[in-house]
Amino acid sequence: MTGGIGAGKSSVASVFRDRGALVIDADVLAHAALAPGTDGARAVAAAWPHVLDTTGAIDRAALARVVFDDPAARERLNAIVHPQVRARAEELERAAPPGTIVVHDVPLLFEGDYWRSCDATVLVTAPVEARVARTVARGGIDRGQVLDRMRAQIDPGEARRRATIVIENDADLATLRTRANAAYDQLLEQWATR
Repeated sequence: MTGGIGAGKSSVASVFRDRGALVIDADVLAHAALAPGTDGARAVAAAWPHVLDTTGAIDRAALARVVFDDPAARERLNAIVHPQVRARAEELERAAPPGTIVVHDVPLLFEGDYWRSCDATVLVTAPVEARVARTVARGGIDRGQVLDRMRAQIDPGEARRRATIVIENDADLATLRTRANAAYDQLLEQWATR
C-alpha cells in the first residue's frame, strides 16, 4: 500500500489491520533503523553530522530538509535505510501466521522497484489541498514543506497506472472506511484465487 503525504494511508491501514491483515509500516521500521546506536544512525551521522541534535540523536526535521532538497542525498539516505527496512519487513512477514494477508505500508513504494515484487498494490489518493491541510494540521511542517515533499514523490498519474487498486480519499472518513473495506474484499478475493 502506498500514497503521497497526507493521502490517508494510516486510516486505510487501520481498516486493513481491523480486518485481520498484518500491516508492516515502513516508516516505523525506518525510524527504528535510525534509532540511536544503530548502524543506520551511525551512517547518517557520518554522512551528515549537522543533522544531529544536542544529544547526538538524529534531528529528523533537519535530515528531511537535506534529503528533500537534494535527490543525491535522498538516494544516499535510501541506500542506508531501505536495506534495513526490507530485511526487517521480511522477518515480520515470515513470522506471520499462515494465511495472513500481509500489507506493506510503503510511502515511496513506486519510487523504486519494490512494488514489482508485490502480489497487489493499493494506492490511497486524495486531492492536493486536502493532503496539504491534513499534513499541516498534524503539525511540525508548513505548507511549503508539504508541497516540496509532494514534488519529491512519484507523479500521481504514474502511481495510478502502477496500482492494482486505487482508493480515493475525497470525502469523509466514513466513506474512506467503506472504500478501504471494499479494497480489502478485493485483496481477499485475489488471495483466495492464488
